[in-house]
Amino acid sequence: MKSTDIDRNGSESSPQPTAPAVDRRLSVAPMLDWTDRHDRFFLRLLSRHTLLYTEMVPAQALVYGDPAQSLAHSPAEHPLALQLAGSDPELLDRAVRIAAPHGFCEINLNVGCPSERVSKGRFGACLMAEPELVAECVSAMQAAAGPIPVTVKHRIGIDHLDSWEHLTGFVATLERAGVRTLIVHARKAWLKGLSPKENRSVPPLRHDVVHRLKREFPGLEIILNGGITDLAQAREHLCAPWGDEGLPAVDGIMIGRAAYETPGILAGADRQIFGSNARPDPSPHAVVRALVPYAQAMVEAGEPVHHLTRHILGLFHGCPGARAWRRLLSTEGPKPGTGADILLEALSRVPEDTACPPPGEPAKREQ
Repeated sequence: MKSTDIDRNGSESSPQPTAPAVDRRLSVAPMLDWTDRHDRFFLRLLSRHTLLYTEMVPAQALVYGDPAQSLAHSPAEHPLALQLAGSDPELLDRAVRIAAPHGFCEINLNVGCPSERVSKGRFGACLMAEPELVAECVSAMQAAAGPIPVTVKHRIGIDHLDSWEHLTGFVATLERAGVRTLIVHARKAWLKGLSPKENRSVPPLRHDVVHRLKREFPGLEIILNGGITDLAQAREHLCAPWGDEGLPAVDGIMIGRAAYETPGILAGADRQIFGSNARPDPSPHAVVRALVPYAQAMVEAGEPVHHLTRHILGLFHGCPGARAWRRLLSTEGPKPGTGADILLEALSRVPEDTACPPPGEPAKREQ
């Protein structure tokens, strides 16, 4: 596929009157400091249909800060959802009213972040201890969002509030408040004693709990998050029966770190997950070439090209030449004055005719 086959529109977004329909069969998780507008532009070149999310945006940042900066994105990033954080229904109402005209297809409330700093602000995973407050927040957001769906991302439990009864009670409370879509991280969170990084790996994965939620609440759209590293795993969870209990399939999969560290896995998403044969799977070489004019526009606007190149280091994971690709971008990308041509220079380190291993196959030794 030629690089010109890829949409290169990188202009500022314009307000849109209605939210587009949302297909959540596959999405990339909101990740602080990672899923910024440059990363999202890059990921969209790999998949046209995968739902993308902004980084977490505190409600007060929209209400009292610079909303233009917090909400900045390009039309090329759509479908795009906004994730908000907060626990004050009135403040969330105001934040949603500010964000609603900007074309996001979904507004999500973060009830899953385990950071101690976030908890001190009374938002994130700590809110799982206050389901009625979360319901009030969601109701306020829905009233302000109009036709834009409001969703909630949460854990399966926190600290010692990790029983099935607590989880189903939490979900039932949100269902009564009108929530129709839940994104469930299949781990509990320890709010004290574990760092956010440790909370992504130390608590055991319980995919079965998320599938059981789908059985318990068949009318809700349940999206599974946590521990999914490739599209083959994603497809397994989207097919029923699942597991030894013959549980129902979940409605969608949200991939986190794997989509950032090995973004090439998304190249097959449109075909393998969404059943679209509108175009061949984009090659990583074509994606890089399509990024060149975007990077050039960044440089001309006075923005360091490193703000883009730091997101694409893992594109050639498992390919011969991947190490040389990473080394050049890591050492030269951050230097003042580096131009967009660094992309093509780094690309020359990776053989054009080299096919990266498909998901599930062992990577070749990097050179």
